[in-house]
Amino acid sequence: MDLKTRFCPSPTGYIHLGNARTALFSFLAARQKAGSFLLRIEDTDLLRSTLEYTRALQIDLQWLGCQWDEGPDSDRGNGPYFQSQRTSIYEKYYQQLINLGLAYPCFCSETVLDESRRIQRKLGQPPRYEGTCRHLSLDEITEKRAKGTPSALRFLVQEDSVIEFDDIVRGRQTFFSRDLGDFIIKKSDGSASFMFCNAIDDSLMGVTIALRGEDHLTNTPRQILILRALDLTVPRYGHLSLIMGNDGSPLSKRNGSRNIQQLREQGFLPLAIVNYLARLGHVYTDRNHLMCLDDCAKYFDLGHLVKAAAHYDEQQLLYWQKEAVMRLSFSELRDWVGNSVLQHIPTEKNRCVSCCSTAQ
Repeated sequence: MDLKTRFCPSPTGYIHLGNARTALFSFLAARQKAGSFLLRIEDTDLLRSTLEYTRALQIDLQWLGCQWDEGPDSDRGNGPYFQSQRTSIYEKYYQQLINLGLAYPCFCSETVLDESRRIQRKLGQPPRYEGTCRHLSLDEITEKRAKGTPSALRFLVQEDSVIEFDDIVRGRQTFFSRDLGDFIIKKSDGSASFMFCNAIDDSLMGVTIALRGEDHLTNTPRQILILRALDLTVPRYGHLSLIMGNDGSPLSKRNGSRNIQQLREQGFLPLAIVNYLARLGHVYTDRNHLMCLDDCAKYFDLGHLVKAAAHYDEQQLLYWQKEAVMRLSFSELRDWVGNSVLQHIPTEKNRCVSCCSTAQ
């Protein structure tokens, strides 16, 4: 099977540096192996997802040079590439799990669930669903539905099983099903949970490598359980270290983070951002000079991704900006400077007039 990576953002805001790095690493990994790079829009959060952010993230990726091979406007037979348009696909697999006895309705309110989690934390236990609705009879389910009680759909996790996988970045990972609990795969509003649709789409779209932040690491055993239950192919997962700010906390607006649109508007060049991000959590051996995007891909190596947290360094970003500016041709430099600056630079005619005026 050919290598295929993916980037699957939620269009609920502009792409920040963490997301941009995930997209870039996925793009470079695909290019390095002559594979394909997939863009999928995970817009199941209909209240927060907007067309403005959807268009903005596509513009940002193209500006950075990360053009997708498959996705919106590039259908390769796996579409649609917007999750809001894939509801019928998810319903098919929900029904399969129900038929297998591996999914059941849950009528517990958020208030009840919050209280349960609070008690578990107080007792030093990992928060997990206690299985309250797991053994409801058909009559009890029918009665609750007749009363109009909202229900979610939960995946039934088999007890005393072990889920193991080799993480591309972090090595061998082991999870125990007793720590997971039955988890929601369909929300009470009828929309698919990230846990479910993300896994289903990766498999159906032929994704072989799924890179994402380490904050998703605990989602992976749950998604593996879903895919195995449905006899679907499981991709290889790699969980990237988070980018930390100079205060030691995850990078955010508070400690210096800017989104790609802001960096572009401030005059940063795409090649500068690419060279900076490509080295943030990834090691290029003996490649300390500014590289074009093709060379960034040529020398990219999944085996050189590091587990240690990456730290944002403004001075390093400015260094690569300087290197990128020095690489510009005269016409590129003129375009980058822009008319707002050029109009303050005296032309030969203006200098002559100025000199004559001074002489008089």
